Amino acid sequence: MSEQPRGMKTPRSRRWVLSRAAMVAAGVAVPSTWIASNALADPASPKLAEVDMELVLVAALVDPPKPDMAPTDPCGPHVKLVETAMEAKKLLEGKNVDEHFGSATVQAYAKWQEELGYTGIDANGLPGKTTLTKLAEGQFTIVNEVAAGDRNDSYGGERTNTRTVEMLTKADELFSAEIGLTQGSYTNSNPGSAGTHDGGGVIDIGVNSLGETERWELVKALRTVGFAAWLRTPDQGFDYHIHAVGVADPDLSSSAQAQVHDYYVGKNGLANHDADNTPDEYKVDFTWWEKYKRG
Repeated sequence: MSEQPRGMKTPRSRRWVLSRAAMVAAGVAVPSTWIASNALADPASPKLAEVDMELVLVAALVDPPKPDMAPTDPCGPHVKLVETAMEAKKLLEGKNVDEHFGSATVQAYAKWQEELGYTGIDANGLPGKTTLTKLAEGQFTIVNEVAAGDRNDSYGGERTNTRTVEMLTKADELFSAEIGLTQGSYTNSNPGSAGTHDGGGVIDIGVNSLGETERWELVKALRTVGFAAWLRTPDQGFDYHIHAVGVADPDLSSSAQAQVHDYYVGKNGLANHDADNTPDEYKVDFTWWEKYKRG
């Protein structure tokens, strides 16, 4: 852009002249910064609605296996904004813009991830920070972002992501003994895990050195910081251990996602969907890591 010839004054709008004249008439000093900012200001842009990423992730885990299409409170309005943005991109039919992050919405989001070039666990149908930010352009803003962090982090020598490490570290502070992992995340080395460990946020904990009460206390500590956690037993066909899934972890495999729904409705996270075997005194309200940290 060429420079303005020296000595020429910038034309003022009629509104600017009138407003300045009114202030002068009223005896109000007109600061030069006010003049500059008002001369250059653009009309205010409409404020975009906010989408709470935590609530969208919770709905994406809790909603799909539901027997009905009821939204999960208070997630519905946030889910609808995401669904509306996907409808605008021809990823989701209008009939599915319903505040329910069901199977159709999960599939549509996975398609969006694939369109952006992602594969594998990065196209699992759960909103991640990068893909949700891209979807949000011109549609909504994002609050309460969730990130798995470094996928090559570790806890006790077992691979998992940074979010899970932070959760385990806090659970360890709440528990009287040391937490020792027997299986981490991002691994398919154990066929008996049915794919739950293929993604992030899932770990198994050895409990052979713990008494019965300590085992349940550890389950409670894990649940307190945001894990869906169960004590697995020989009656269920397992050696004693604790299986835990990080609620709202965006890297969960599809089978781990289904376990969060089971936990939400008080079931055991196994194929038979039996009732949770945890004694009532060791159960806690449904929560997740970011919510726990806020207190």
